[in-house]
Parts: sequence; C-alpha cells; structure tokens
Amino acid sequence: MLRTHAGAVLALLMTAGCATKGYVRNQVQLAADTSRVGWTAGDNAVRQELGQVRTDVDTLKSNVSTLRQDLTVMRDSLGARIIAMEKGLQFILPVTFAFDDATVSEEGRPALDQFAGVVGKHFQGAVVTVEGFADPAGSAAYNRRLSLERAENVVAYLNQAGLNGATIRAVGLGETRAVVEGASRDMPGADANRRVVFVIEGINPAIMTTMR
Repeated sequence: MLRTHAGAVLALLMTAGCATKGYVRNQVQLAADTSRVGWTAGDNAVRQELGQVRTDVDTLKSNVSTLRQDLTVMRDSLGARIIAMEKGLQFILPVTFAFDDATVSEEGRPALDQFAGVVGKHFQGAVVTVEGFADPAGSAAYNRRLSLERAENVVAYLNQAGLNGATIRAVGLGETRAVVEGASRDMPGADANRRVVFVIEGINPAIMTTMR
C-alpha cells in the first residue's frame, strides 16, 4: 500500500516536472516570437523614415534646380547680378531713379515683378531688405531721407506686385557704397548710384549649401 502511494507521488512529481519544462519552453518561444515582431516593426519604421528622407532630398534637389533656372532667367533677361553672401543672397537689379526723385520708374517695374515672383516661389519665410541709395549731390542727411523713400516705394511696389510669404523692410543708406565714385546729377554713372539693392536672409540652409 505504501509502495502504491509512493509510486503515485513519484508519477505526480514527474508529471509536474514535464509540465514545468513545457511551460518554460512555451514562454521562451513566446519571447522569441515577440522579439521578432518587435524587430520587424522597428525595421518597418526605419524603412519609412528612410523613404521620407529620400523624398525630402528629391524635393530639395527639384526646388534647387528650379531656383537655379529662375535665377538664370533673371541674369539673362535682366542682367541681374546675384551674389551669395555669408547669410543669404544679394540681388542687384536694373532698378534706378531719376535725379532727386524716388518714383519707381516704368523701366524698373518688370525687374521688380520678376523679383517678387522668385521670392514668393523660393524664399518663403525669408527676410528681404531693400537698401536704397542716392548720388552724392545734396547733404548727407537729405540723401539718407531720399534713399529711404526710394527703398520704401520699392517695398510698396513689391507688396502690390503680390510678394508674399516673406518679411520685407526698407533701409536708406544715402550716398554710401557708390558704384561710380563722385558721379551725381547727369554725370556718367550717376544713375547707378541712385539705385536699390536687395538682400535676402533667413534662407533654408540646405538651399544655401547647394547654391555655393
């Protein structure tokens, strides 16, 4: 009778042991399956991120290519000079003024229209500074006021031309940075001193890197 009970207890322990081993095996397998699922999900996330990066790079390349084309048109059709600076781009367009006058001329308007289109298309969120200049006739104080009025009139014209998406401001620099030193009134080169220059800052650094 005792041997019978002992055999039963031994059989029960053996059965319990097998069940424990089976449970452990099941848990190990479950952990492995979960790990594989986790790795798969991680791989998918990485693939999605890489796909987005490729899309962004392709978009940037396309935008830069279009920008280069538009700038080339400005150079070829207007004779514009576009200079890469440390923090942005400088545009020198054929926009000049009559002596002692701040009116935007008919001759300068096509260049301003084209400039407004380029800024609105490529430089959203940038800061555009219109720098006004004067020839050296008159006092320095008067020339500063006149140059500021020229810059302000250009800003008003650009806003009317539909320039949007950028902050635009005017500064008057008077007779400084003369193109033709000492030229004023109707002297040769004086009209080049009565001008505006455009500086665009706050441009996407990625675009600036590819432009250099």
